[in-house]
Amino acid sequence: MAEPTPRRHEPRLRPAPLLFEPAEAAADPEHFFDLESIDDPRALLERATELTHAFRAAADRAMEFQAIAAAQLADPRRFDRLTAADIAERAEWTEDYAKKMVEFGQDLMRGESAE
Repeated sequence: MAEPTPRRHEPRLRPAPLLFEPAEAAADPEHFFDLESIDDPRALLERATELTHAFRAAADRAMEFQAIAAAQLADPRRFDRLTAADIAERAEWTEDYAKKMVEFGQDLMRGESAE
């Protein structure tokens, strides 16, 4: 798994909205956010690029929340505190990665960049 990427001081991108697809469209393996229906390659490239940026921004934001949750779970003030190994098992990470995510989450909660 990749190292946490600190992005706290970078401006947040405003990517294209990720709209939920109707269940019948999502069930079709050939259907993906209606990209298959775009015939113009310029429009297809533009929309696919928007989605790529949106998914990256969403993944980065979700990772920050993972780090914060890991830091909260590892907080020694909690009576039900988890070890790095426990967090790693729950998140399907290595123990070393869990330790780094805990540190990253602590930095985020303090409002610091982990750079």
